[in-house]
Amino acid sequence: MRYTVTKQRIDVIGKIWMPAAMCAQSLDLSSYDMENLGDPKDRASVERWLDTHTGDFQSIADFRADFHVGDTHIVHDWKDEESECIFSDCMYPSEE
Repeated sequence: MRYTVTKQRIDVIGKIWMPAAMCAQSLDLSSYDMENLGDPKDRASVERWLDTHTGDFQSIADFRADFHVGDTHIVHDWKDEESECIFSDCMYPSEE
């Protein structure tokens, strides 16, 4: 028997409140979150949702979103190509 698990995920980088340092977070959205997101195809709509639902951040620098809505796969890539490196550095720091 096979099961397919579909996750609606947003990877976020931004400044947290205290100390004001760059951090990263991955968010797995529920079906309730997806209903309140608005149009997942519209990057501005996703950004508005993040502004009101990511209280750990004082400001969001960039995000990457990956959604599966019905048979449609929607991806909003990082705006800045350095953002992916910052996300990786924050989530998986080197052990130096």
